[in-house]
Amino acid sequence: MSNKRQRRPFFLSLWFAIPLLIFLLTMGGVAFFAYTFVQKYEKEAGAFDLSKLDAVESASVLYDRNGNVFGKVFIQNREQVSFDQISSHLVDAVVAAEDNRFYEHTGVDLLGIARAFLKNAKSGRIKQGASTVTQQLARNTFDLRDRTYDRKILEVFLAMRIEKSVPKNKIMELYLNRVYLGGGLYGAEAASRGYFGKSAKDLSIGEAAMLAGLLKSPNNLSPWHNLEAATAERDFVIGRMVEERKITPEQGTEAKNQPLLVQPKSHIVSQSYAIDLIRQQVEGNIGLESVESQGYRIYTTLDPTLQRTAEQALERELDKVEQRSDYQHQKYSDYSAFLKSWKGSHTGPPPLPDYLQGAVLAVDNFSGAIRALVGGRDFAQSEFDRAFQSKRPAGTAFTPLVFAAALSKGLFPGSLCDDSPMDNRQVMVGGTTGILGEWGVERDHNQYEGPIPLRRALAESKNAATARVGIVAGLDSVLRLAKKAGIQDDLRPFPSTFLGSSEVTLADLVTAYTMFPGSGSRCGRLMLVAKIETQDGREVYKAEPQREEVISAAVAYETHSFLSEALSTGTGAPAHEQFGLKPFPAAGKTGTAYNFTDVWFLGYDSALTCGVWIGYDKPQTIYRGAFGSQIALPVWTDIMNASIARDQPRPLGRPFDVKKVEVCLDTGMPASPKCSLAFVADSSLPPRKGTFVEFATAAQTPKETCWLHGDDTRSFLRNLRAMDIPRATSATEVTQVTAVQLHAPTVIGDDPYQSIKPRLKEDTQLAEAKANWTPAPRALPVDKPEPEVRRAAPVGPLDRRQGDPQVDLPPPTPVDLTDDPATL
Repeated sequence: MSNKRQRRPFFLSLWFAIPLLIFLLTMGGVAFFAYTFVQKYEKEAGAFDLSKLDAVESASVLYDRNGNVFGKVFIQNREQVSFDQISSHLVDAVVAAEDNRFYEHTGVDLLGIARAFLKNAKSGRIKQGASTVTQQLARNTFDLRDRTYDRKILEVFLAMRIEKSVPKNKIMELYLNRVYLGGGLYGAEAASRGYFGKSAKDLSIGEAAMLAGLLKSPNNLSPWHNLEAATAERDFVIGRMVEERKITPEQGTEAKNQPLLVQPKSHIVSQSYAIDLIRQQVEGNIGLESVESQGYRIYTTLDPTLQRTAEQALERELDKVEQRSDYQHQKYSDYSAFLKSWKGSHTGPPPLPDYLQGAVLAVDNFSGAIRALVGGRDFAQSEFDRAFQSKRPAGTAFTPLVFAAALSKGLFPGSLCDDSPMDNRQVMVGGTTGILGEWGVERDHNQYEGPIPLRRALAESKNAATARVGIVAGLDSVLRLAKKAGIQDDLRPFPSTFLGSSEVTLADLVTAYTMFPGSGSRCGRLMLVAKIETQDGREVYKAEPQREEVISAAVAYETHSFLSEALSTGTGAPAHEQFGLKPFPAAGKTGTAYNFTDVWFLGYDSALTCGVWIGYDKPQTIYRGAFGSQIALPVWTDIMNASIARDQPRPLGRPFDVKKVEVCLDTGMPASPKCSLAFVADSSLPPRKGTFVEFATAAQTPKETCWLHGDDTRSFLRNLRAMDIPRATSATEVTQVTAVQLHAPTVIGDDPYQSIKPRLKEDTQLAEAKANWTPAPRALPVDKPEPEVRRAAPVGPLDRRQGDPQVDLPPPTPVDLTDDPATL
């Protein structure tokens, strides 16, 4: 027998034991890691409150500027239904399109995850998902929207937890009640009614397939935006339903052959224009889905007192207009009665209302916070917001911007402007012929007054004078200032814009007016939402006021002084005389569009700027003689009276570089000592004060004083001879034109105008003329080093029809005036 040593078993050898030990240690590490990994995410998933699955919608609470609740807004249009109220076709379509193993897996489709993982690893980022219906429900309910692997893993564990706690049909019910299906529609029931006008339980195969197809991209595949894409996606889902044997091939073919018919899009119902604007701003700031799942506290800038006053005052004045005997249009009461009968006998949408409408917007001067908003007469009948969306001609409510542009170019605020007839071809308002006349006047007894101060031209809505001021300012300057002031739409580049013929929104014009109490700067934007908080008080949004410089503080104050006079003694005077405006510092301007189609009033005090518009959605005459001072002004007055209870007005501060200047009423120049009392031509009338006080900067104020009342007539004539008087120039070179040879006298008989042989008057005639002479008002250019007298300007192309002949004559030989008394 051999004495060989017996061999040890292989599992005791080192070459086996060492690898085994390494393997066991590795597996133990993996198991520990897996255990820790699973425990971590199970713990995080267990922290979520599954009761929120049923809390499909949490309304956002609205607070006014005082912190009091004034309403709730349901940001998402949703109607919850039970599983048995949902078409089986829709359930089958969703399973086929989104999660074909929904009734088999435990919340996670591992094969789908593996497939998506490979594609995402290849791209280097999460590009494709394999989310089951349960995972999507978890994500939408608990806002797990970060596209990171950590969030994705947590979503998986949360989905598995949901599957253990909630039955499959209940999961599908919760999912179909929550999902967004485009067009502002949330949930299967709202989408079914919005797109097809029927309940979710009555959906056909094709309709159910279209809704299931929207889950991939609700906005891009919406039939309201892209019917062709929606049809193609519907057909794809039908194909998947056939593949998954949810329907037969014959049913699939029949469904594909049916045209996709949807209803016209309708707006989501809100309670008022203000609440609808809040909804829009909230959507833009924090997103719909977040609001839907959390329920935010939305703090607005609305003042409940001003809002209520605006609504009541506007309705009262509109009702007064409709009660007039000469009112010939649709009335609100008539349309409301018609609407009731229409709903009882028709299924389609009713005709739009055509009754008189109105809008009100009141904002804080410095923050742009909206204190009151009325976008129309009845939000339920018309959701069109006329404060922000309607564009209408503002009439003379636009003219303060024209005067501000002229003052910004250095025009002396005390200058005189000519209030006299103007050829309408220079402005072209309401036509192209005749004289400008009194387009859009604010009174029925308006008369031409000749040369008048700028402030009176603005206060009394003198259109011819305002057009001339606009010409001095320059059309480009006015358009640039309007754009800087917040007028977002492009105004027409024609002189008629000086008188407010271009269309603007009430919101833009109110924004522009805030530059006058704002020392030349306006609100950067108007805001209705001040801040938004979560239910636990965490702030997620806060509005920041913005300011934009438009004009200098000096020009803002000078224009403000004009507007103060417009309210106190001008076209806005009925505010005090008829409508009971309380005595506090305020300013404003009326506006009446051509043919009485639109009436406006915009005004402000130190705290609030408010605008009122009244008119029709389709322009038509309200009635002959419908002025802004009688229809829009009473609404503005009530709102401003209500506002002073909280924000007591104060006088606006005058900039340090703006000084008081006494101005001669006859020349528009700084007054001399003899200007203070001027005599009228009619000796039977009492003498009038010949000066007025104006505000101007040193740069705007002429260096010389009044040339008319400074010396006697002889000194005036000497100064006149020394002046560099501008004279009309010929359009052609007269030296190159052959003179006309006269063969006979041009005047037969008496020559009362001394056209053939001019001769000087006798001394006695001159003395008599000087005794009865009353100086004619004259206006001098501003900031000229030497005084000048304006003479007739050359005939411009706007004063002559195109194609009319032009007659050019050489200028007459000037009469030599000397100091010799004999020649006088």
